[in-house]
Amino acid sequence: MATLGSLARLIRSKNAGPWMLTIDIMLPDRSTFQRVVNAQVLDKALIGRLFGISPEDAEIYHYAPANAIKVSFPRDVPNGHPLDRDLFGGQQFAALVDLDIPDVPQDSDVVAGSAAGR
Repeated sequence: MATLGSLARLIRSKNAGPWMLTIDIMLPDRSTFQRVVNAQVLDKALIGRLFGISPEDAEIYHYAPANAIKVSFPRDVPNGHPLDRDLFGGQQFAALVDLDIPDVPQDSDVVAGSAAGR
């Protein structure tokens, strides 16, 4: 088993406007992208638990042409609010770095641009 941080070429987070955060996960190749997607551990329920949001508020997109996964969700306070602990949203990705990704069969393929709607 490997962690998402060890498999990804880049994991970053950033503001997506004053009310949303986005996490980009960029994987080095199609095989690694398929492994992460097929493992089905990066889902709305996990994002809800890790970031303290309702799973229904999470958006997860798999973009196969770029071997990338995008996760977006509402911020707990708006950007720049006095209680905002991360003005640029740049540290929020850390919760995903140690996520265990099992080695699963690569027999299915993901449709480009599909949303993970579980």
